[in-house]
Amino acid sequence: MSSRLPLIVLLLFLPFWLAASYGLRFALMEDGQWVGLCVEQAQRWECQLRAGLGLMIHFRLLAWSALAVALAAFLLPGRAGWRLALAGLCLGIPALVLYTASLAVFAVVIAGLRLVRR
Repeated sequence: MSSRLPLIVLLLFLPFWLAASYGLRFALMEDGQWVGLCVEQAQRWECQLRAGLGLMIHFRLLAWSALAVALAAFLLPGRAGWRLALAGLCLGIPALVLYTASLAVFAVVIAGLRLVRR
């Protein structure tokens, strides 16, 4: 098995994760049909997901958790740090897409730097 295989798989996974994050943003958070529907039927699971994401965006939970995980990954050596950096990147990309770019950009850069470090 090549030592670059995990990096290649990661580079193939990231565009799909980015597309899924944008799909969530535009299909659920910005689509106008959900505003009226969630006012009438707030107990639907889609409305609950939308409300939960709204709270996570408001309190910047994704961005702060991505930054904390990326900083921990930067300090940990070896495979554990690499896996934590991957988790930080997976948390940071949706945070970038879902309106907390000013904080999440640092998490994505730190996690990316940790992923390419030997």
